[in-house]
Amino acid sequence: MIGGALAAPGAKHDGIWSVQLATDSGTCDSSASYSIAVENGSVRYIPSPGSSPATVSGRIGPDGTVDLDIRRSIAKADASGRLNGKSGSGTWQLAMLGCSGRWTAQKRPA
Repeated sequence: MIGGALAAPGAKHDGIWSVQLATDSGTCDSSASYSIAVENGSVRYIPSPGSSPATVSGRIGPDGTVDLDIRRSIAKADASGRLNGKSGSGTWQLAMLGCSGRWTAQKRPA
């Protein structure tokens, strides 16, 4: 195989994603927005100015499957779903606070 055929399987999801969270149940904020960088299936949180530190770990599978842990202070949320092309969606849960909801994502233009 030559050229682009050697690209990592998760590379098609690489880029900066804008993620919006909506809370369906619990006492968490009703909505929140985050920026996430994806590179070869690895995920990195991009903090906005003045935001509290957070850590995102997990993977984006070659088929777009999302399986992430998001940690801020002592709170840990789990997110799952799927990226498809330039958008994605799924669910999240913050069990410690009894919160859960949905997320949507849009890939930013390169």
